[in-house]
Amino acid sequence: MFLDKAKIKILSGKGGNGIVAWRREKYVDKGGPAGGNGGKGGDVYIVADEDISTLMDFQFQSVFKAENGENGYIKTQHGKCGKDLYIRVPLGTVIKDCSNGKIIADLNTAGQKILAAQGGRGGRGNACFATPQKRAPQYCEPGESGIERTLELELKLIADIGLLGLPNAGKSTFISVVSSAKPKIADYPFTTLTPNLGVVKKDTGGGFVIADIPGLIEGASEGTGLGHEFLRHVERCRFLIHIVDLTLDNPIKNYKTINEELKKHSEALSKVYQVVALNKTDAVNEELKQKYYNEFKKLAEDVFLISAATGENIKEFMYFVSKKVDEIPKPVIKVDTEADDAAKDNDDSSYSVYKVDKHTFIVEGGKIFRLANVTDGRNTEQLYRFQNILKSMGVFDALKAAGVKEGDLVKIGHLEFDYLY
Repeated sequence: MFLDKAKIKILSGKGGNGIVAWRREKYVDKGGPAGGNGGKGGDVYIVADEDISTLMDFQFQSVFKAENGENGYIKTQHGKCGKDLYIRVPLGTVIKDCSNGKIIADLNTAGQKILAAQGGRGGRGNACFATPQKRAPQYCEPGESGIERTLELELKLIADIGLLGLPNAGKSTFISVVSSAKPKIADYPFTTLTPNLGVVKKDTGGGFVIADIPGLIEGASEGTGLGHEFLRHVERCRFLIHIVDLTLDNPIKNYKTINEELKKHSEALSKVYQVVALNKTDAVNEELKQKYYNEFKKLAEDVFLISAATGENIKEFMYFVSKKVDEIPKPVIKVDTEADDAAKDNDDSSYSVYKVDKHTFIVEGGKIFRLANVTDGRNTEQLYRFQNILKSMGVFDALKAAGVKEGDLVKIGHLEFDYLY
């Protein structure tokens, strides 16, 4: 199954919390703080892999999550960092951020990778807060949250040659003859519903890739037929082979129709070099073959008479094609990408204040919730620090704006306290 578009959700790992701990060791008096730091959360990377040719795997898995960092330990032991996650995609994958529509990467080289979501930092344990003036800090830091994003993946096949032509022009037969590809072949239109890739081996060694694009029809650039879904797959080809069915009523008109659709889709695509292959010569007489050959020579520089079904002139034609592959360099397709600040922006300091009843208010927010999680309501020093952080973040001002009164109950995570002016 061929899949060339997918939407995925990624989530980098959360940083582990620091802890409050104390050194307790025989014969060591006043051992001091010994709370370790939390480990960093795992990053999420997207990597181009030349062994993958479709986005089909993302149909079965669309959510990807990196490993969280471990919390800190006693004896100043740091938590383990979360493992990074590598998501592998085919060469030619364009990545778009669904939240703002920005194209953040075009992965067209094997091994090329981007950081899609950075893991959260680990929180510091109380050992990190010790100073000569404050030798026994009673607090620690929570780990940062991970970054959650929704990305759209769009595949643009990277092939050396693209096959063009009307439905049932003989493209599938041609690619099955010259390569090891085994596409569906039948005597009715639209037998090819998805692009097929075929590898052609050269006599001198090496080879090149041909992409069989589903048949185009008039109006394809506006969405008619199947071709509009796959026109982007010929944008990265060195050149095109335009296969024309000589058994149809007006081959020249059909040839011009396809080229017009290319132009409507992309001006640059319409200027890509084409070799014209006049196919099904076994089904027309010599006079008609010569007539069409002479007429097409007025429209295109290189024209060949072939029969994919019988193999007529296929060897000579492929020798010419192989030479062209060596002569014509791969096009440099520049996709305008934008700086991906969202991959490292895990600032979740925003919060919300809700009034649930006449005398009860709830404060919610990622950073505030994590701070509350590492605050012991029985420890006065930790509560003072938590209160100072809330004040610096403007939480008390937000509560006033929401109508809080003295004596009202305020809930933040597992902490509950009465509001006092």
